[in-house]
Amino acid sequence: MNIVFTLVLLLFVSCGGPMYESETSLDKLPLIPQPQSVISEPGGFAYGANLQVIAEDQELADLQGFIPMESSLENSSGPLVLSLGWNHPSPEAYRLTIHRQEIRIQGAGPAGVFRGIQTLRQILAASNSDPQQSIKVLPLGVIEDAPVLSYRGTMLDVARHFFTVAEVKQYIDQIAYYKINTLHLHLSDDQGWRVEIKAYPRLTEIGAATEVGGGPGGFYTQEDFLELQDYAAQRFIQIIPEIDMPGHTNAAIVAYPELNGNGKPVSPYTGTAVGFSTFDARNEAVYMFIDHVIKEIAELSTSEYFHLGGDESHVTPKEDYLIFVERVGAIVRAHHKIPMGWDEVAQTDLGPGSVAQFWASEKNALAAVDKKMKVLMSPAKKAYLDMQYDSLSPYGLHWAGYISVQDAYNWDPLSYVPGLDADQILGIEAPLWSETISDSSGLEYLAFPRLICVAELGWTPQSLRSWEEFNRRLAEVSY
Repeated sequence: MNIVFTLVLLLFVSCGGPMYESETSLDKLPLIPQPQSVISEPGGFAYGANLQVIAEDQELADLQGFIPMESSLENSSGPLVLSLGWNHPSPEAYRLTIHRQEIRIQGAGPAGVFRGIQTLRQILAASNSDPQQSIKVLPLGVIEDAPVLSYRGTMLDVARHFFTVAEVKQYIDQIAYYKINTLHLHLSDDQGWRVEIKAYPRLTEIGAATEVGGGPGGFYTQEDFLELQDYAAQRFIQIIPEIDMPGHTNAAIVAYPELNGNGKPVSPYTGTAVGFSTFDARNEAVYMFIDHVIKEIAELSTSEYFHLGGDESHVTPKEDYLIFVERVGAIVRAHHKIPMGWDEVAQTDLGPGSVAQFWASEKNALAAVDKKMKVLMSPAKKAYLDMQYDSLSPYGLHWAGYISVQDAYNWDPLSYVPGLDADQILGIEAPLWSETISDSSGLEYLAFPRLICVAELGWTPQSLRSWEEFNRRLAEVSY
């Protein structure tokens, strides 16, 4: 039985009030991602203050905090109505209707209502104010919208440089505005271990105390992780944890030398080289360690996925690598999660439904689908946010080439790898590695506006995408 809940957000209704006209039409506003359907109507809706909430469902009632409040403006033309029940296969689908006396957002699920609220926020930001009457006049019309890809993500590397809970929350707010629904946290690397594991306290006592350049590092307590996860979930964003292995493991080995391939202690590492560390794939103590780590994180995480890394294991013998990844994949499944890994894991057998994150090798991507895995599209030449825009960029690297905003937009995740069918592609993700950034200022410089490009690639059908039109909209928004 389908149960339809309705939340009515009542703005003061101005009976017999004036008729307003918007200076622009709904289909001309700089909305990003571009909605699938926008139909404009003549007239305008006066958007003001005095918000009263009546809720039949608590899950929608909680969304009131995300409604744009124009407290300095006069009363509105009518109510804003949020409801569930729109018949659409995507839970993120919504219909937003602006009439002269009502705004209505109807979602296929609560996530759809939230995505519609983000569109309303953009409409409000782009609409004109009437200085004489202290009102915002919104254009009238109907938007019907839903994503092309159900997974639209970004990865944040908090291992090379640590980012605080407050900084990650700020990033979550920014990505939610553009309808990103996944934050992949890279929680371990050679330079630092960033999440508390109670069974192995030296991981945070020792392994978390470094970062690139010799800074103090840091880590998330398990309570911090839950706080971030809850904050993201309120915005209908999942957090996927990653513990990278068998390579990229120097910080863990510093804390527990018995995990090393030769069993010898190693020194903390604060540089940016890759591929020099490895767990001992033939040591049962390593798998006991991994089982404890995955168990503790899996008990915290609400995502169905666990990312096991698997990239750039240059000093791990090939046979050992295959043994290791398959053993770890089985541990992940034993803790009721779906294994994910960088595209190198497609050389192993992680089982149907597991995920290979394509970043470098098309051969690996095709091998993944031959094994009935899904492919997550993150090509370094297009989607890596840590690549410099050009030779003048103060942050970033360029080993995969420079990526301009136009380069970040002009590709299609569903056709980028010849031979991959759309139903074999899980979604799109833009990784942001942090070798060259250590705070929100650097993060925002590298991520925006290129992550906005990725957001549109994952949401809007290719038939509706145009660089020229996107560039026009991008020029009119603040990010």
